[in-house]
Amino acid sequence: MIVMALLSVMNPLGTVPVFVSLTLDHTHQERKKIVFRTALNVLIILLISFFFGKYILIFFGISLNSLKIAGGLIIALSGFSLLSGEFNKHKGMKKEKVKEDLKTRTDISLTPLAIPMVAGPGTISLLITYNQEYEGLTNITIILGAIVVASFCIYLVLKSSFYIVKTLGASGINALSRIIGFIVIAIGVEFIISAVVSIFNLD
Repeated sequence: MIVMALLSVMNPLGTVPVFVSLTLDHTHQERKKIVFRTALNVLIILLISFFFGKYILIFFGISLNSLKIAGGLIIALSGFSLLSGEFNKHKGMKKEKVKEDLKTRTDISLTPLAIPMVAGPGTISLLITYNQEYEGLTNITIILGAIVVASFCIYLVLKSSFYIVKTLGASGINALSRIIGFIVIAIGVEFIISAVVSIFNLD
């Protein structure tokens, strides 16, 4: 369940067209290295978010309910962007900006692929919430396992990106992204409802 929530919010399928367009001129070996580094960067970002995100809340005096509402809005907006086909724009991925940025940088595994395409604000807020809500060694172990599995799924999807594009095509990827969009919106709404219930003690 946690793995599916993470993958829905991260939406690796939506990253596939971006990855393909950015690595058209790369060799197969270069793509493999980029894919591995991207998955590794995502894993590190997720772990840092899970273990240290709560200290950001403490530093800025942000309550868990406030984070849930803000995170829920961000996640829901990501879902709406998937439904409207503007996921890349929502992530700040304008083609002109990316191409200009690549002129001064050769490594794309951290940015723009890992951040903000895969591990964006919605994913980070989701993990911070999990850290605050789930305690105990068993729950933490399950979440860590989910993070590792999700990162490995990112690796597999990006590694197969050219095959996915060839098989599904732009229309197929767009259709699946819209379906995922509904799930992402539901996750965001659930976050907001949970916070409202907690604030007004409706449970």
